[in-house]
Amino acid sequence: MRPWYNLFMISAVVLSQNDVQKIGQTLGSLVFCDEVIVIDDNSIDKTPDIAKKFGAKIFSHSLNNDFAQQRNFGLVKAKGDWVLFVDSDEIVPLDLAKEIIEKIAMNVSGFYIKRRDFMWGRELKYGEMGNVRLLRLAKKTAGKWVRPVHEVWSPDAKAMGDKDTLGELVHPLEHYPHQDVAQFIEEINRYSTINAKHFYDTGIRTNIFQIVAYPVAKFFVNYVWRLGFLDGTPGAIVAFLMSLHSFLTRGKLYLLARKK
Repeated sequence: MRPWYNLFMISAVVLSQNDVQKIGQTLGSLVFCDEVIVIDDNSIDKTPDIAKKFGAKIFSHSLNNDFAQQRNFGLVKAKGDWVLFVDSDEIVPLDLAKEIIEKIAMNVSGFYIKRRDFMWGRELKYGEMGNVRLLRLAKKTAGKWVRPVHEVWSPDAKAMGDKDTLGELVHPLEHYPHQDVAQFIEEINRYSTINAKHFYDTGIRTNIFQIVAYPVAKFFVNYVWRLGFLDGTPGAIVAFLMSLHSFLTRGKLYLLARKK
């Protein structure tokens, strides 16, 4: 039950595509929201049917390799004063749900949310996944999403007002991505293609030195400097694959520039 001083409506926006195995857990954790919106990228499985069983509003909308525009489409459809963006492989624990209900009455325009990542039966506490905080809860009019991949919420200074600030919630979101290596590699290949095109379109270029040096440096930072080795074998796999993502992004960017 909400505090008497909090009458704000909360909308949750979830992006989906063929998520039949996991979206039920995500939507089940969003029962505290007044409205749940699923933006579905033309799923060919029963994802929309499952979403309907949870009472979600379903909108079929093509991603077109742009996650920011997909989230912004959901933002437009949302009717709530506040919008919570949750991925289809994430879960909002009860403690976080209660905190959201209590804290949105504060005089802020958005909240950073910490995230706990679980991969292959283990929580990753170090490396790139060890200290993730995301701006995922915000007033509907306080900003929009930018970047086609690895998208981020960009606050609107005018909409926020002089006195509005950004807060941070104590309880974390839970994330269960890439439950097998093959899926992880498939997504890396897809995301690196989108990222390379984004870099090219924004005037960023690369060279052979960066193609080789950046992934090596990234592996060292995540596995050694950020203590990713303490996460055991999963930590090593994640550090290597995230370095592969950097290599593919810059390699594809280099080839794209040569082709043009």
